[in-house]
Amino acid sequence: MPAETHSHRGELGVDDVAALVVDRISELLAVDPDLVVGHARLREDLDADDFVLIDLFDAIEDEIGERTVGFRLDDEELAELVTVNDIVECVVARLASAS
Repeated sequence: MPAETHSHRGELGVDDVAALVVDRISELLAVDPDLVVGHARLREDLDADDFVLIDLFDAIEDEIGERTVGFRLDDEELAELVTVNDIVECVVARLASAS
């Protein structure tokens, strides 16, 4: 279904984005969601490699794209993301610029 025809299910807040990020990280890395805390470092604490991070961005982009037409993430930003909070802040910033 083209993105233009997707229904808008309401604004996503920081808590919504954080929950989505935690869910996707725990799924992709097969770790307990309780380990995916804001200050957790993606590579050092959670053992996420670049491929997992790309998959994570794709999953987040797909899910949020269903709610927000035109939502996209820039894969080049992956290198700058160190913690779970960094991902949440990146997504929230993109949502703000998309509206």
